[in-house]
Amino acid sequence: MKSFVVFLLCLLSVSLFSQKKWTLQESVNYAVENNLQVLRGNLNTKIQDNTLKIAKREYLPSVNANAGLNGAFGQGTDLFGNTNRNDNFRSNANVGADILLFNYGRLEKNIRKTQYEVEANNFDLQRTKDDISLQIAQQYLSILLNREIVQISESAQNNAQKLYERAKITTDVGTTPQTILAEAEAALAREKQNVNTAQINTDRSLFALAMLLQLKDYKNFDIVNVPVDNILDAPLFSAETIIDKAYENQPQIKAADSRIKSAEAQTEITRTAFWPTISANAGFGTSYFYRFKLVDPTGATIQQTNFIDQFTDNFGQQVGVSANIPIFNKGITRLQVEQSKINEELAKVALEQSKQDVLQNVQKAQFDAESNYGAYLAATQAEKSSRLAVDFAEKSFAAGRTTIYDLNTARNNFANAQGSVAQAKYNYLFSMKLLNFYAGIPLSL
Repeated sequence: MKSFVVFLLCLLSVSLFSQKKWTLQESVNYAVENNLQVLRGNLNTKIQDNTLKIAKREYLPSVNANAGLNGAFGQGTDLFGNTNRNDNFRSNANVGADILLFNYGRLEKNIRKTQYEVEANNFDLQRTKDDISLQIAQQYLSILLNREIVQISESAQNNAQKLYERAKITTDVGTTPQTILAEAEAALAREKQNVNTAQINTDRSLFALAMLLQLKDYKNFDIVNVPVDNILDAPLFSAETIIDKAYENQPQIKAADSRIKSAEAQTEITRTAFWPTISANAGFGTSYFYRFKLVDPTGATIQQTNFIDQFTDNFGQQVGVSANIPIFNKGITRLQVEQSKINEELAKVALEQSKQDVLQNVQKAQFDAESNYGAYLAATQAEKSSRLAVDFAEKSFAAGRTTIYDLNTARNNFANAQGSVAQAKYNYLFSMKLLNFYAGIPLSL
């Protein structure tokens, strides 16, 4: 019984997951948390953070300890020219510390440079998240568009179905020729094909969004149907009014600015090579020596100090200060400074390029918004005209003054006009979302 309950709960959880419908915000949040590009960016951020920690710890002294055990075997010649066995054993132990006293602020400058690199990397990560969010929003709107086209196609199919049923009745009783039924049947087949095509396009756009989210269970993926008003307002912003705001909030510009500061800090670091480096060191240690056979000139064995006494007697300390003063290094440092200045100029050019890219993107977003709004207005007007044409065609067909072919043509034109309105509407919505994004307004539906 317990196993059956567990199995039932598992089935229920799978069913609930398969019935989940994703909102735009849920899709964006999931993408920026699980997308592989974002994950790679997060790992790069951790690397930069560790690099900054390492730079800050350069201020601390370095402490090292070493110990050695050595044995020597063989013959040697003493001061008197006598050859004797020189088998011995020696041991030593030392602890030393080194600390940097002066390097013309190289450590502080390196910390500052690394901090700017961390900032730039964070801005790059934010840009990646923004790009993914825009892709998600565009694909989300594509699904809504295709679903609206499905509804338009299904409505056209219902009308074609009614026309076919009427034509079948009138043909069976002999009031209309067989050609009327054939045309009605062909029109119904075309509308069924249109519905099938629209549904395939919807499934394809759902699949594309699931791939953007990198979901494994893409077959059960679905989104929330967001109602979109058919009456749209004109664009609220223009490129001139939001370009300064875009310069302030776009991460690619912030990243380029941080890289300029990093390049300037690198030039300061390179200049420190002209100055001397002063370090201090301190340490202590001891040693032990034992000769396996130590005799005096008469051949008597000499008593040697034991291990503990030698380690105590030989214990010593030392302190010191050293300076490394650059005098001539073939002019390499001067060339390195010039090269760092060139890198500064390259970083400034990259900033101007980023600004130019943002300006063009904002201008394009404004142009697309205005163009798509104009296309939307034209499409809605064409839809109204097509609707009137359908009304006249239906009345004329009912009165026997027009053919079924003319009626189908009018209905096809109306369905195409409805599709054009939907296409223009969602194109305009995305261009507006993009324009609002550059104005600093978060994505939403």
